[in-house]
Amino acid sequence: MIALLGYGKTNQALLKLLNEQKTQCIVLDDCIVEEKKDERGNVFLPSVQRSKISPSLEIPSPGIPPSHPMILDSQNLVSEYDFLLKDQKQIWISGTNGKTTTTEMLEWILRDFGGASGGNIGTPLASLVAQEPKIWILETSSFSLHYTHSVFPNVYLLLPVREDHISWHGSFEAYQKAKLSPLVRMSSACTALIPREFETYDEVLQSQAKIITYESSLDLARAFGFELSKISLSEPFLLDALLALCGAKVLVGRDLSEKLADYRIGAHKIEEFYDQGGRLWVDDSKGTNVDATIWALRAYREKKIYLILGGDDKGADLHPLFEELINYDVEIFGIGSNVSKLQKLSVDFEIPFHPCFQLECAVQEISLRHSLESVALLSPAAASLDQFSSYKERGELFQKMAQVLGKSL
Repeated sequence: MIALLGYGKTNQALLKLLNEQKTQCIVLDDCIVEEKKDERGNVFLPSVQRSKISPSLEIPSPGIPPSHPMILDSQNLVSEYDFLLKDQKQIWISGTNGKTTTTEMLEWILRDFGGASGGNIGTPLASLVAQEPKIWILETSSFSLHYTHSVFPNVYLLLPVREDHISWHGSFEAYQKAKLSPLVRMSSACTALIPREFETYDEVLQSQAKIITYESSLDLARAFGFELSKISLSEPFLLDALLALCGAKVLVGRDLSEKLADYRIGAHKIEEFYDQGGRLWVDDSKGTNVDATIWALRAYREKKIYLILGGDDKGADLHPLFEELINYDVEIFGIGSNVSKLQKLSVDFEIPFHPCFQLECAVQEISLRHSLESVALLSPAAASLDQFSSYKERGELFQKMAQVLGKSL
């Protein structure tokens, strides 16, 4: 019997696939309050009952942390990657910021070659099985990498790695180790593009893969023969584009930069819009860590910035963000579960701070101050799940409220 630990989107798709293959499962989840059985014969149990079962295989939802009692009690743990992936042509994309954009770009430019994306975004891995893509383009989180121990990609694209998910991994070093872990398994037929800062790490030195290091978009353009003038994107999206183009060139042997001409950056990523009064608002709700917020800030260095920060910062050190903020004309409007932490840092760095707690309050307070010369920026440097179902819901509420308040001018 296979046990699925956690019943989020990933394992829901996996259960459906296994049932189609006539395999029954045991599902354990914190949200299940009592034992039940469905019409397919699957058994659903509260997670606290994990010790009562002896499954032959246990597959965790990627978001379940290794400190969870279900994981600690497990004996035969494998990731969905180890369970589902075999000899498919695969390209994995990981890093801290830009994974989703790079993955979307790769799917866009490889769609004529049978490429399809999934994993941490969009289509769950189990659902991608039915599509049978010629090229599997997988956004791969540090959570999935932590639990994966046997399979590896043909091409691995690692974006810059900055502090994130510290509370899940336990330390920044463990987070980095998860990001580098595929390199140890990759063969000499594989290629990895990684930040140069990792070139002396053990995982890199032990790897048999062809490893190409970079510090900038220019490094990648030079290494693969791309002309930056032909790519109409600015940073941070330029780096995402270069990694996508490099990965595609490794896989298909061609320069596909012309296919990016009609690509558009997705929602909630430094997404600019104007209210009816002509004031600039920027929805960067996807900016869920310090590095992402720093990138967003740099685009508006010459303006007065009204910045909404806060949420679940996942235990990250926020000092680098505040060290950046002292170089700007900025006021902070704090929301979410880490308001007190943000307020203390604002006092320490002598940055004006407004404890709003709720996004609605922050937008209202900003609207009273906002002008044609300033910018209102939602780039929280934190996850949204303390108050919202997703960064998307947070961004949509921000845009809706900004437009409503703009009408009242």
